Amino acid sequence: KRDSGRTRLPIGKPVPGARLYVLDSGGTIQPAGVAGELYIAGTGVARGYLNRPELTEERFLDDPFYPGERMYQTGDIARWTEDGLVEWLGRSDGQVKVRGYRIEPGEIEAAIRRIDGIREAAVTARTEHGETALYAYIEGRESDDVRAELATRLPAYMMPAQFIEMTEWPVTPSGKLDRRALPAPGGAADRRAYTAPRNVTEMKLCGLWEEVLKNGPVGIRDHFFERGGHSLKATALVSRIAKEFGVQVPLQDIFARPTVEELASVIQDLEESPYEAIQPAQKQDTYPVSSAQKRMYVLQQLEDGGVGYNMPAVLELTGPLDRSRLEET
Repeated sequence: KRDSGRTRLPIGKPVPGARLYVLDSGGTIQPAGVAGELYIAGTGVARGYLNRPELTEERFLDDPFYPGERMYQTGDIARWTEDGLVEWLGRSDGQVKVRGYRIEPGEIEAAIRRIDGIREAAVTARTEHGETALYAYIEGRESDDVRAELATRLPAYMMPAQFIEMTEWPVTPSGKLDRRALPAPGGAADRRAYTAPRNVTEMKLCGLWEEVLKNGPVGIRDHFFERGGHSLKATALVSRIAKEFGVQVPLQDIFARPTVEELASVIQDLEESPYEAIQPAQKQDTYPVSSAQKRMYVLQQLEDGGVGYNMPAVLELTGPLDRSRLEET
């Protein structure tokens, strides 16, 4: 029976004799509602892949919860529901890396589908000019409404840079969504008509946006993320607003109210919180230790000579440096 309250059908419960684990990258069991990679254990686990010992060693692992038994790493991203079912979210090999974070687009799609009125959603990653960004394709709600609601459900680094409203979806001959045929996000030609600032607050905000985005001129109805903004640039914008206006704008408000016009109304309603720059310490022979250093000192006494905070080894590399391969490593 289909549960009308679900955004997608679960794949069910483990069959008798089988065990399912949803684990994070460190092998910790994830609670209900939290995504992780799906592992299968129990009597149904095979011996391995035929004539593929390397793949067998990679996928068939020791079961840390049942010593002496093995579990199979499926490569699927899933999560437990509150009623004890497993919900499939996507493939781990579909993960993308955006500004240092590993992200599963399927998890973002699931969050979008939980928004009332959404009929379909897809999330992809595109790389342009050396920078990778997420793009969401949606049907059923206006993009600004979806962005505002999604900002309350996801961390900033998982927010798509742009939402594209769809009426027809490209499909493969088998009827599945053809992600490669999804339209490219709109460029400069699709920007909203320029609307000049009407007061001092909007004028200052437009200037701050141009500093952060390095992409002007900015009008009061331009969309921060459609103009190339992302979570890191949003953080930089919050800092500049605090310095210019003396107020603390929550980062979430940048996602929920992504135009100068909307943000100006937020700033006018905030209480003043004077910006205080961190001043460099005067030069002296010794400096007070920080709170983090104090904690490390106390832990060092408790651990009786532990080396948890020491570098265990230093490796010196020789030869031509391939910077991109080193960063990947």
